[in-house]
Amino acid sequence: MNALDRHRPVPFDPLYDPMTARSLGPGSAYAPTYWIGTAGPAPADDGPVTRDMDVDVVVIGSGYTGLSTALHLAREHGIRATVLEANGVAYGCSTRNGGQAQISAGRLKRSQWIERWGLDVARGMHGEMVEAFALFRGLLRDPAIDCEPQDGGHYYIAHKAGVLPALEKEAALLRERFGYDARMLSREELFRTAVRDEEAHGAMWEADGVAIHAAKLAFGYLNAARGQGATVHPDSPVQGWELKGGVHHLRTPGGTVRARRVAVATAAYATRSLHGRLRDRVMPILSNSVVTRVLTPAELDAVGIRTGSPLTDTRTLRHYYRLLPDNRLQIGSRAAITGRDAANPAHLDALRAAIGRKFPALRGVELDYSWWGWVDVSHDMMPRITAVPDVPGMFYALGYGGNGVMYSAMAGRRLAQLVAGEAVPRLPIFQTELPHEGWKTPFRRLGQWGLYHLYHYRDERG
Repeated sequence: MNALDRHRPVPFDPLYDPMTARSLGPGSAYAPTYWIGTAGPAPADDGPVTRDMDVDVVVIGSGYTGLSTALHLAREHGIRATVLEANGVAYGCSTRNGGQAQISAGRLKRSQWIERWGLDVARGMHGEMVEAFALFRGLLRDPAIDCEPQDGGHYYIAHKAGVLPALEKEAALLRERFGYDARMLSREELFRTAVRDEEAHGAMWEADGVAIHAAKLAFGYLNAARGQGATVHPDSPVQGWELKGGVHHLRTPGGTVRARRVAVATAAYATRSLHGRLRDRVMPILSNSVVTRVLTPAELDAVGIRTGSPLTDTRTLRHYYRLLPDNRLQIGSRAAITGRDAANPAHLDALRAAIGRKFPALRGVELDYSWWGWVDVSHDMMPRITAVPDVPGMFYALGYGGNGVMYSAMAGRRLAQLVAGEAVPRLPIFQTELPHEGWKTPFRRLGQWGLYHLYHYRDERG
């Protein structure tokens, strides 16, 4: 048992599924991730809610977004937020991701932004991402946030020759339409300078990409937010939510918290019953991750990873991987569709096979960590940071689609601006709510099953 789980009485449930679960928390142990296993002593928090309280602002969720919201409310608006967390601090996505920060949010590429919104709006969105990355890098310089950053750009690796033309076109578009530093690397140059991924046929390198220790980033945000006066209450799930006379009444096991403004930052982990205006606005998607034992000098030489930067391949069901500072390999990908299938050994075997294809010298290597977690994917593949127009004082930031490590910092800042009554940029992710699938909602997982089979066929054919 690690230090973070020492006082948590409820065993971790590996089969938790936000689409079917009736409740989340309190008291659950953390997922058995590398990040939790190596994060060190448990950080201080403010303990569970133990009485009824009247506060200015409630933030629901203590992951990257929720803690960034609390931090920016204090730093930029002088508002001390009260953060409610169902289990331990950063229990969900923020301690189960791959630790990769890229210059994006959601699942769409820049060319798809242009198709959807036109060039001018796409350039505005790109400017938002550039500003967001600068904010993120600034937070990493805060002494309270010691998360082992490795800054060296992002490598987007062509896993088969057929994807190279599209990758080259995207790199050219980034340079010519957005003035952004992106360039192509041949297989030989990639092998010489970054990684000997035997599947690679080349890569696009983007100037912005940072790898971090996922749990240490979250706990750094916790320390920074509490240092500014925010209070963070773990094991305090919202079990009932009523709006009375313009005041939100949030019922937790220890008492009711009343506030005129509530910001939701739960990613994929909230149950469907949290609030009717949030139900089924995101699609929870499982992602699996493993970490190997420490690699030997001979193995390190064979895989030839000469960077700590984020590495992802061009599969739709992509692999994201990196060399950790202690010389372990981490790799992850999409996996099961339902929580009850999450522990199926086939998903672990698929990641073992991926390691063997990319790095034959590591075929059969021992794994020290294996876990999975839920990702919040919006139905149109882009996040939203917005007010709920027909619920006074309610706001949310959701739907990153697996690209939230970096942008969640800015999402928290934008969410704080909305809560404080300030204007945010006139961009699509701030002006509309997350779309709902309507009559198709009960069939989403059936559709996901069909799409996964299609994506796998497209990803793996020659």
